[in-house]
Amino acid sequence: MRSFQKRRILFSVLVAGIFQLSVPSCYADAALAEKVTRVITFSDHQPADRMRTRFLNDVFFKAIEQESNGRLKVDAHWDGEMAVAYDGLNAVSRGKADMATTVPEYTADALPLHQIFKSFPIGPATSKQVSFFQQVYRDVPEFTAEFAKNNVVPIFFATGYPVAFYSTTPMTNLQQIAGQKWRSASFWHLDFLKNTGATPVRMHWGPEIYDAIKSGTIDGLMVNVDSGYFLNVHDVAPYVLVAKSLWLGHVYPVTMNTAVWESLSAADQSAIQRAADKAYEALGTVMEQNYQAQLTKLKQAGATVRELNAIELASFQRATCYESVQANWVARQQKAGVQNAGAVMEKVREVMEKNTAVTKKS
Repeated sequence: MRSFQKRRILFSVLVAGIFQLSVPSCYADAALAEKVTRVITFSDHQPADRMRTRFLNDVFFKAIEQESNGRLKVDAHWDGEMAVAYDGLNAVSRGKADMATTVPEYTADALPLHQIFKSFPIGPATSKQVSFFQQVYRDVPEFTAEFAKNNVVPIFFATGYPVAFYSTTPMTNLQQIAGQKWRSASFWHLDFLKNTGATPVRMHWGPEIYDAIKSGTIDGLMVNVDSGYFLNVHDVAPYVLVAKSLWLGHVYPVTMNTAVWESLSAADQSAIQRAADKAYEALGTVMEQNYQAQLTKLKQAGATVRELNAIELASFQRATCYESVQANWVARQQKAGVQNAGAVMEKVREVMEKNTAVTKKS
């Protein structure tokens, strides 16, 4: 009997010992699993030192790492290292990059509905601009569906600076562009220029624009204010008219390959969404601060800069006949098979008017 009791006690001690050894091991494995980092490759066509790219790197990507407790880390490749601007969507769709900035303007055939954003001459600025895009992507599911057709999931969007008019001659108002030759890249803006009396000019973006302005081949440039600055256009076209509400409509969606997104755990997907929400909270303030800083840089470089008021903006908006331009675009899209173009345009128009001080009713 005593021998049996001894064996029983010995067995109990042995089991307890094994249990004590095994439980910490399980916890250690779980803790180790928590620390495993998954690297998400990201591609962007612009240098890392621009307002938008700095924000992505310093705010959004850091928030992803923090919200995921270090499980996710973004390996960012800038300045077209992985994919040039026109190949961003293709790169992430095919899995060359896990995530990328995919500019709709560069892939109009693949993302026709996303072209609608640039069809408004006036729009919301800074925080209201952020709210506009948040509301559109939340309430107009056709945009997310358009991404899905291209095998990507939108996880964040960034926006840029407003439009500026760089002129070679003193210009006190936008009516003075009539009869002059002005360059723009957007097909919407080319129509706006034509309707306001200017001669629209298409030209490849690069140093040749600077040379064309300097030689008098073109009289001015309609472009986002920072792009003109980085090309030093103010050296040859130093008269600048600008306003925060001069709408560029240039959205920079950060999208993720669908298979990559679906391979993430629910916890990591939620972490990315929380990171996006936190980034949106900061984005409006950053846009405002950088806009004012950009105007200061232009003035310090010798440019004459004037911000247009609400009455001038409303006048320019009417002169563009933008609603007719939109209607013609809708007709062409429907003929090409994009049957929901008109309905989506109306949905976006409703959101735009709720978020913009200057509207067609002004």
